[in-house]
Amino acid sequence: MHFNSGTGFFYNKTVTSKNKNITGNSFVMMILNQFDDIITENIYGEIMIQIFGTNKSFDCKTAQRWFSERHIPFQFIDLKEKEMSRGEFDSVVDAVKKTAGSRMDAIEEMTDKKSKDYTSIAYLDDDDKADKLFENQLKLLKLPICRNGKQLATVGLQQKTWEEWK
Repeated sequence: MHFNSGTGFFYNKTVTSKNKNITGNSFVMMILNQFDDIITENIYGEIMIQIFGTNKSFDCKTAQRWFSERHIPFQFIDLKEKEMSRGEFDSVVDAVKKTAGSRMDAIEEMTDKKSKDYTSIAYLDDDDKADKLFENQLKLLKLPICRNGKQLATVGLQQKTWEEWK
């Protein structure tokens, strides 16, 4: 995980917890060591934007650059290193559901239909589709997923929505 203070500066402290390397300031490290799926606060007590994605994704790099250029603090979670927990996944689905309409519409919006693995879930029923999406996050999620607290989340590049998060 990488923590960005919004100024383009990355903290250098790395801690290994539960066989995972976590980078960030000591306040955030203390919280992450105690809880696995919480909303992270920066040293000023502000809720930070979370960006779920991969380092190789052009859209994820674009999202990181967008927030950095506006000095908006964010936390980048590389899904290759640490996938979302079930609680985080459900929280993101619930947040996307608020704009999508229903839970199934949110699952559909979060699914990358261009993925070569999409055919494996295209014809599943609703509950099975959500479970498969959770189990295969790296292969099936449309990225980036940006979350602002537990109430707001977007899928893909949504700069107009992010403007309202300032």
